[in-house]
Amino acid sequence: MNRELIVRSSSDAVDFALLKDGKLTELHKEEDNNNFSVGDIFLAKVRKPVTGLNAAFVNVGYEKDAFLHYHDLGPQLASMLKFIKQVSTGKLKDYSLAKFHFEKDIDKNGVITDVIKANQSLLVQIVKEPISTKGPRISSELSIAGRYLVMVPFSDRVSVSQKIGSNEEKDRLKRLVKSIKPKGFGVIIRTVAEGKKVAELDKDLENLLAKWSTMCKKLCKAQTPSKVLVELNRASSILRDVFNDTFTGIHVDDETLYEQIQDYVQEIAPGKEHIVKLYDSSIPIFEKYGIERQIKTSFGRTASMSKGAYLIIEHTEALHVIDVNSGNRSNKSKNQEETALEVNLLAASEIARQLRLRDMGGIIVVDFIDMVKAPNRRKLYDHLRNEMKDDRAKHKILPPSKFGLVQITRQRVRPEMNIKTTEENPNGNGKEIEAPIVLVDKINADLEKLLNGPKKDSNVTLNIHPFIAAYITKGFPSIRTKWFLEYKKWIKIQPRDAYTYLEYRFKDKDGKTIY
Repeated sequence: MNRELIVRSSSDAVDFALLKDGKLTELHKEEDNNNFSVGDIFLAKVRKPVTGLNAAFVNVGYEKDAFLHYHDLGPQLASMLKFIKQVSTGKLKDYSLAKFHFEKDIDKNGVITDVIKANQSLLVQIVKEPISTKGPRISSELSIAGRYLVMVPFSDRVSVSQKIGSNEEKDRLKRLVKSIKPKGFGVIIRTVAEGKKVAELDKDLENLLAKWSTMCKKLCKAQTPSKVLVELNRASSILRDVFNDTFTGIHVDDETLYEQIQDYVQEIAPGKEHIVKLYDSSIPIFEKYGIERQIKTSFGRTASMSKGAYLIIEHTEALHVIDVNSGNRSNKSKNQEETALEVNLLAASEIARQLRLRDMGGIIVVDFIDMVKAPNRRKLYDHLRNEMKDDRAKHKILPPSKFGLVQITRQRVRPEMNIKTTEENPNGNGKEIEAPIVLVDKINADLEKLLNGPKKDSNVTLNIHPFIAAYITKGFPSIRTKWFLEYKKWIKIQPRDAYTYLEYRFKDKDGKTIY
């Protein structure tokens, strides 16, 4: 299995595409103006506790107040409030918690007005980014994630990822972490810590403690609301969570970002920094690795699969509905049950990919093709669970119901990735699209200006939609051949999946737009 991370940088955003054996499995976007990322910690101010909701609205600097439920306060809230007060006033300068006197845990079934008041300052962490009309979802039970460990201040508990199957390995890791864990901090051992030595875990823990100390130093001068700890940028957080020995390449088209990622890979996986490569070509990086084409075929209402089958994906306010269709596959087999099983297994793999790719969350209902035999339904259920085991978002899958429906819940912490893949009819609504002869006439006029005008350029590349590129290059004599006979210059045609039907650009030999 080969995994590659493709990073595309632009002036206002950075796009990250994760490929598994060349197939797009995850797509992320980090925008410059995104001030609320999952994992960021803020010193915030309580705006208003609401007894009826047993929650409080908290000002974190967003246009809408963040929502903090009582169950997200964490049992050690009283200790945290005491710590914030002492650090802010300068009474406490030892941030290690070794000598800090902890308060009694709050009642897990208590009322929010008993523990926090309006205008009170507290540390909160973003657990869900602002989605739709809602503000961020926050928690005051803080956690700072590292490569192998997650550190939880004001706790003493050590727990291990359930994805580590061996009980012996779980016990070994627990013993190691308990021997190096500082007092006053709990630790969650991540799946990637499996098989790691104590030195690697200790180094990771030291980095987390350094982050905690840096954050605490900011509390003395911090105003409310203000960000006091920034989660890693999206590239580093993706690498921290998914990087392993199966990665064969990380390709970046921006030199500054390339150096940052190379340094981070050298830190988390010494000896593997050579797989980070700076991409330098006139062909856009997403075009080179076939990502633009995969985006256009993977997003939208219909998602096609192999062997003629396809999915219909519908979004409603309450849930997502996915319908599995066999397409023309149903004509290729005499046994309906075998056809249903084959298409359903294909669909399960594609659905697992679609959930990660679009970052769909909430309730998802899948209408698979009906199967009569119970072993086949069990095989489908096991296959779907296996395909989703690499999904980092928390999820739960229920077995097929009597009606053949599979219900999935998946954690949603960011807005769903939604990319428009349909284009408006360039000839207007209700009209058929004619041969693109009008567009070619316009291109021909621009080409004449370039090649016969005052600023002649002999090295011209035409970047254009693949359909128009085929129209220009196919047949004999092709339109491009006619251009050669007329201008005595060969025009290079570069199909661009990202372009709309009527979009085109003329580029020079250095890839710069000249028209």
